[in-house]
Amino acid sequence: MNDPQLWISALQLGCFFGLLALSYWVVLSGTGFFNFAVGPYAMVGGLCTSWLVIDKEFELWSAVVIALVAAMALAAVTELVVVRPVQRRSGRNQLPALVAVTAVLFAVEQLAGVIFGYTTLPGEELFSFQSIQIGSAELLPDALELIVVTVVVFVAMAVWVRVTRTGRLLRAVGDSREAAALLGLSVNRIRIIAFVLSGLLAGIAGLLFAPKAGVNSSAGLQWALDGFLALVIGGTATVWAPLVGGLILGVLQVFVPYYLGGPWLAYSLVILAIVFFAFRPQGLFMRTIRV
Repeated sequence: MNDPQLWISALQLGCFFGLLALSYWVVLSGTGFFNFAVGPYAMVGGLCTSWLVIDKEFELWSAVVIALVAAMALAAVTELVVVRPVQRRSGRNQLPALVAVTAVLFAVEQLAGVIFGYTTLPGEELFSFQSIQIGSAELLPDALELIVVTVVVFVAMAVWVRVTRTGRLLRAVGDSREAAALLGLSVNRIRIIAFVLSGLLAGIAGLLFAPKAGVNSSAGLQWALDGFLALVIGGTATVWAPLVGGLILGVLQVFVPYYLGGPWLAYSLVILAIVFFAFRPQGLFMRTIRV
């Protein structure tokens, strides 16, 4: 494990998984709900940008803005058209909403295939600069962009949740929706903010990760699973917990295949999931509910 290039790859993957897990965390904190449509939001962020630039010859930053707005709009539609009506009818039973969101995941993937095509498109690098040599390793522009943006996003989220009124209300509504409603807090407004912010975070993650291996319309499901597992590992205690989980998952996905072979990655992921679900379902960092 002395190869710095492997550690750079693990860090890049970990940052991507951490951003996806943060997207889960925002909705979970604001609504108490696992939004499995995070993966499709990320797919739309990356695929829509590449499609607009390559097929429609859009200017890069215009394509980026459109793609991120599309991811946020998709998240808003998920909440307003799917999750909220289903939860209203089913009461405290979360299963119908989870099933509905899973259906959204597959529907978005199919729709993306129709709109953007089924071929894998190369991701778009936001900035063009020379790679950085770090000893025997090379830090490529796409890796540096993802790492730097991840740090900035997590710092901004940590400050936003702790300092701003909306950020504090997000956690308050997630802790107890009924109590928040009794106190006169705007529960529905906080919920839509949580979903839209989740869409933005996932869209950014997909956009920044796409240059590493390309992106296609079927990426959403795998990315949704990766982000969920990162959240399960890290927990929900703080904003930083998803990043910890993402980094652990990134190290696992790089070093296990390298040293033990590809099949062992699947085995190790299954074992890891079983261990956390069975013995540490709250993750490494457990959230404390405030009353």
